[in-house]
Amino acid sequence: MSRLGGAREDWLDWESACAGKAELTTTPVDFDHPLWVLYSSGTTGLPKGIMHGHGGVLLEHLKAVALQSDIGQDDTFFWYTSPSWMMWNFQVAGLLVGATIVCYEGSPTYPTADALWHIAATVHATVLGTSPGYVLACAKAGAVPREEHDLSALKTVGITGSSLPPASALWLRDNVGERVQVSSLSGGTDVVSAFIGGAPTVPVWPGELSTRYLGAAVDAWDESGKPVRGEVGELVITKPLPSMPIAFWNDAYGSRYRAAYFEMFPGVWRHGDWITITDHDSIVVHGRSDSTLNRNGIRMGSADIYQSVERLPEIAEALVIGAEQPDGGYWMPLFVVLAEGIELTDAVRDKIIQTIRTEVSPRHVPDDILVAPGIPHTRTGKKLEVPIKKLFQGAEAAKVVERSAVDNPDLLDWYAAVKR
Repeated sequence: MSRLGGAREDWLDWESACAGKAELTTTPVDFDHPLWVLYSSGTTGLPKGIMHGHGGVLLEHLKAVALQSDIGQDDTFFWYTSPSWMMWNFQVAGLLVGATIVCYEGSPTYPTADALWHIAATVHATVLGTSPGYVLACAKAGAVPREEHDLSALKTVGITGSSLPPASALWLRDNVGERVQVSSLSGGTDVVSAFIGGAPTVPVWPGELSTRYLGAAVDAWDESGKPVRGEVGELVITKPLPSMPIAFWNDAYGSRYRAAYFEMFPGVWRHGDWITITDHDSIVVHGRSDSTLNRNGIRMGSADIYQSVERLPEIAEALVIGAEQPDGGYWMPLFVVLAEGIELTDAVRDKIIQTIRTEVSPRHVPDDILVAPGIPHTRTGKKLEVPIKKLFQGAEAAKVVERSAVDNPDLLDWYAAVKR
C-alpha cells in the first residue's frame, strides 16, 4: 500500500499494529524512577532538560485529568498539541481514566480558521484544548462555531500557552455556547501539569483563572517574601508537588535546578510568573516576571498590552519588551506584525497608542512602534520576550536562545539587526 503518492511503503495502519499477540509485561520501579525528560520551550533562554519520575507524574495526572478536568471513560479528549509540548503528555494521561484521546498535528487554521472546531464536531469531542492565539484568530475570521458545527457533545474548552483575554473568554461564551465551560490553565513543563485553572464546581470569570489546582499551594509574594492580595506578586509554590522534577539533565550537582526555582526564595518554588490573587480567590496571570516591563519603577505585564493591541483588525500579532539602556535609560518598543494589506500610517499608529492609553493605561504606551516581519516563538507557540530583551541589552543570540527551538529562527537575525 502506497502513501502520499508512493513516498513510503513501510508503514502500518493502527489496526495492524495492534493485531499482534504479545503479552503486556511490566517491571516494578521506584516511585522516583525516571519516566521521561521533557525540554522546556526556551521562552526565557536555552531549553532545560527536565526529568520527571513515574510516581509523581502518575499522581499529578490522575488528579488533574479525573478530578480537576472531570474527564472519564465516556469522554473524548482532544487537545491541539504536538509531541514536543508537555500538553501532549498531559493528553495521553487521558488514557489513565479510560477516555478516548484525539491526536492531531496538522494546521489548526487549514483549510479555514475553524478547522479545530470541525475536528471536535467530527469526533464528538467533549473536551477541546487550544490556545488564546487560536481563539483570537477565530474571532478575527468571524467564525461562529456553534452555528457552523455540531458541538453538542462539547462540555469544556481548555486554554493554555498564555493568558486568555477577557474579550476572548466572552467570544467563546457567545460563539461556542454558554453551557460550555472555559477552563484556562497555567503551569508548565517544569511540573508537566498546571498550578491553577478551572474546576467543574467553580465559576468562570473572564480574564481570570478560576482556582488553584488541588494540592497546589499557590501564593503571590512580594519581593520580601510576604503574601499579597489584590496586587501583583511572584507566583510561588510553598509546599512540594508530586510532579516537581527529580533532576535536570546534565546537572549532576543540582545547581541549575536550584537556580531555576529556589534562588529568589530559598526553599520555596518561584515559578517566574507575575500573578494577582483576587478577593474571590481566582488568579490573574500577567506574564513572565523576568520579562516584566519596569518603567520608572512601575511594573507592568506585557499580556495587558497584547490583550488590547492584538484585538485590533490592523494587527496580526505584537511583541513588547522593556530593555535597560547603557546610559541608565529604559526603552520600551512595541513590535507589530500588520494584517495583510495594512501599512503603519499615522492613523494606524495613533489608533494603537489610543487603544493602549484608554484600555490599559498611559504608562503602557510604548516609546516606539516598529513593524516587524514576524514574532519569534518557541515551537510550543510562546513569544520569545526574554531572549529578545536580552538581545537588546547586548547579549549574543547564540547565548540567549537555541535556534532549533525557535519556530522561525531567521527572525532572530532581523531583531539582532534592529538592535544594532
